[in-house]
Amino acid sequence: MTDGSRTIRVGMAQLLVVPGRPDDNLARARAAIAEAARAGCDVVVLPECLDLGRTHESARTLAEPIPGPRVDALAGAAREHGVLVAAGLTERAGDHVHNSAVLLSATGELLLRHRKIHELDFARAVYTTGGSLAVADTPLGRIGLDICADNSAATTGIGHALGLMGAEVLLSPSAWAVPPDHDNGADPYGAEWEAPYRELATAHDMPVVGVSNVGPVVGGEWDGWRCIGASLAVGRDGRRLRQGPYGVDAEGVLVVEVELRPRARTAATAGSAVA
Repeated sequence: MTDGSRTIRVGMAQLLVVPGRPDDNLARARAAIAEAARAGCDVVVLPECLDLGRTHESARTLAEPIPGPRVDALAGAAREHGVLVAAGLTERAGDHVHNSAVLLSATGELLLRHRKIHELDFARAVYTTGGSLAVADTPLGRIGLDICADNSAATTGIGHALGLMGAEVLLSPSAWAVPPDHDNGADPYGAEWEAPYRELATAHDMPVVGVSNVGPVVGGEWDGWRCIGASLAVGRDGRRLRQGPYGVDAEGVLVVEVELRPRARTAATAGSAVA
């Protein structure tokens, strides 16, 4: 890499998430972190709402604060295996429930908490939307964190803002779902994400990695739909680096090498915050 760019190894943990079963889901998350670490990964990205499942009614009663016990469980795995972890969790904050994500250091420190901003209308019945963005400086580089539809074609401004903050890579826990009759052969899943990911990557010289769970959707307007993985990593040049397998049972940990731009081209200022 003659231009001074760097490469990091990312584990894309396409987990099975069973709605309303936080202990089982966290056990799978910890196992995936261990598997990714054994594969030499520097950072592991886990799905959106991995504890309770997106829009499941248990969010109203079982959501936990951040920091809290579920963050502690993931932080312990990050610390044990010496990897950064990005993960989506359901957050209780007073009378509000947020669809949130955390970035944990390789020593288990909470570096970032992001509350999803672009919630679909029906999900706003469950989650209060977020109102802030931040990036974190880490030994791997400056990392931006958002969630799923924050990077939709309609709301790429969120990712652009993180790019302007100097993010060298954007990590996005996600929950990509399709209706029961979706035919992936006739209509391959992923184009709706590849286009905005490419836009963000090429605008900011910034790889984008989105990781979705697999398993059933229970509750909300999408009740009966299926989360199908198809996790996606796009490089600095907008080229697809890796796409995960599609399917309700396509659980697994994928590994992708992601090249970051030279440090000299990273913005000089940015905030590292837990907002």
